[in-house]
Amino acid sequence: MSVETEKRIRTGVEKLSLSLPEGAIEKLQSYLDLLVKWNGAYNLTAIRDPGQMVVKHLLDSLSIVPYVQGASLIDVGTGAGLPGLVLAIALPELEVTLLDSNGKKVRFLRQVIADLKITNASAVHARVEEFDRQFDLVSSRAFATLADMVNGSQQLLARNGEFLAMKGVSPTEENAALPEGFSVKDVVPLTVPFLDEERHLVRIVRN
Repeated sequence: MSVETEKRIRTGVEKLSLSLPEGAIEKLQSYLDLLVKWNGAYNLTAIRDPGQMVVKHLLDSLSIVPYVQGASLIDVGTGAGLPGLVLAIALPELEVTLLDSNGKKVRFLRQVIADLKITNASAVHARVEEFDRQFDLVSSRAFATLADMVNGSQQLLARNGEFLAMKGVSPTEENAALPEGFSVKDVVPLTVPFLDEERHLVRIVRN
C-alpha cells in the first residue's frame, strides 16, 4: 500500500476522533490491499481507486463506531465486509457475523479473516431470510429501503436490540414506511473525512 493511502487512513481516523486498538491501522491497510487484489476477479466493489476505497469504504464504515453499543453484531448483505469487517477490526470486543448470499464474497471474507487473524469475526454464506440467530445490533448499508431491511431481518434482532442502517441522504419518507412494531430512534448525520456527500445513520428499535 502506498504511503499516501496509509497517511489518508491515519488522518481520517484522527478526524473521526477515534482511538483504535494497537495494530488496527495496519489491519485496515492489509484488508484494503486484499480488497484491491481480489476485486478484479471477484467484483467485490465498483470502486477501483484505493484512495477512494479508504474514504467510501473504510472511513465511511468507521464513522458509525460511536453508535455501536452491544456485544454482538450481524452485518446483513455485507458484500466485501462493509461495514462489518471494518467494525470488527476497530472493536475487537465486538462479536461480528458477516452474512451474505454471494459465495465469492464470503470466500473473500473468510480469506481476510484468516490472513489477518481476526478472531472476533466469522463469515456466513446464507440468505438473510434463512438465517435465524439473534444479535444486539443488525447493520447494513446494502438494503434498498428501511422497510426492506426490517422486514427481511427482524428475526435477527434481539428484544432490546437496534438496527443500524447506513444511508446517504436522510430517508424521511422511508422512516414513515416501517412495518408495525418498529420505529426510528434517531437519525444521525455523519461526517466522513474527505467526503463531500451526505451520510446518515438511521437507528431503528422495536416499539
